[in-house]
Amino acid sequence: MANPNPSSGPLPRNVWAATLTSFFTDISSEMLINLLPLFLANVLGVRTAVIGLIEGMAETTASLVKVISGRLSDRLGRRKSLAVLGYGISALAKPFLYLATTWPGVLGVRFADRVGKGVRTAPRDALIAGSIGQKHRGKAFGVHRAGDTAGAFIGLAIATGIIWATQKGAAQLTQHTFQLVVLASIIPALLAVLILALGAQELPDRGPASSRQNISLSWKAFDRRFQRFLLVMGVFTLGNSADAFIILRGQERGLSVMGVMGMLLTFNAVYALLSGPLGSLSDRVGRVRLMVGGWLVYGLIYLGFAVAGAGWQVWVLFGLYGVYYAATKGAARALVADLVPRQQRGTAYGLYHAAVGFTALPASLVAGLLWQGAGEWDGFGPAAPFVYGAVLSLLSAMLLRLWVRCDE
Repeated sequence: MANPNPSSGPLPRNVWAATLTSFFTDISSEMLINLLPLFLANVLGVRTAVIGLIEGMAETTASLVKVISGRLSDRLGRRKSLAVLGYGISALAKPFLYLATTWPGVLGVRFADRVGKGVRTAPRDALIAGSIGQKHRGKAFGVHRAGDTAGAFIGLAIATGIIWATQKGAAQLTQHTFQLVVLASIIPALLAVLILALGAQELPDRGPASSRQNISLSWKAFDRRFQRFLLVMGVFTLGNSADAFIILRGQERGLSVMGVMGMLLTFNAVYALLSGPLGSLSDRVGRVRLMVGGWLVYGLIYLGFAVAGAGWQVWVLFGLYGVYYAATKGAARALVADLVPRQQRGTAYGLYHAAVGFTALPASLVAGLLWQGAGEWDGFGPAAPFVYGAVLSLLSAMLLRLWVRCDE
């Protein structure tokens, strides 16, 4: 439930606790997640269609759990405890990647990790939204995204150092290097759980238990603007395949493993630096307007990935890709809170993340199949998923601008 007097000045304790938790979680996660497609392709010899299946199933699992966890947090009036539980599940799952020697094993660990993410995400976002006033909500989510991404940058830097020390400029990842990265990821994951457990405060419960039990997941229970927003997010995400395909595109265009890590570091630096300022900008110019601009940037960059002829071009484009992330990720979360009443926010965040996650499976499957199946057209195979994504992003930007008019 929302704080009776959510902060409208300096960012409150809960925002900083959630930000530090995400900071340490991403130090741990980003050391691993961005190396997984390389581990699957280089070490286990897995094809891109299977990589797409793994990524899609992982995100879809997280999305289903987000709906359940979000609704549960509304019914219980508890945000913090569910968020702590979710971070704990993920922290316990990641070390098992050290033992993974087959793609089903990787899928199992990713499944458990995404269950943890599903449990924590909607309650955490509702915790942030309930701790800050609407006029500063974009800033709060922008700062949270910046902390999250700064952690990703540091995690990638640590992983890059391990790769450099163990295999220098080798073109492909080795199993030994990947296992060392898994071991290094354990401590920050555990620190993240402790910070949220000890640093965050549960929001006061303002409503009677009977009103919480009547919270509905019915489509009709939500504002029509929120319904339209979810539909548009689904259309966009159908073309937004896992970023694993961008990593594979960079390697396919000639980047070494160290080059891929440099590309990821550039992306996260841009994302972290711009998330706070662009989050605050959404408080002034409107969430929808900023998201439309971000999706247009996305479409142009995806077209760039399609025509890129060298690894350095993929690197530069991936750096610019951070602008899209910074402009849209925090603004979208703030927009959800703008469109729904406080007592439905956990459920609403669950539905929002579900709209993204349930379409992530077909998006990643389609991308993997396009990558392989379009190869019969000379030079077009790896470019196909990016052309597809660009077209859907431009369509989605138009729908968002014309159909979800809620902040002008």
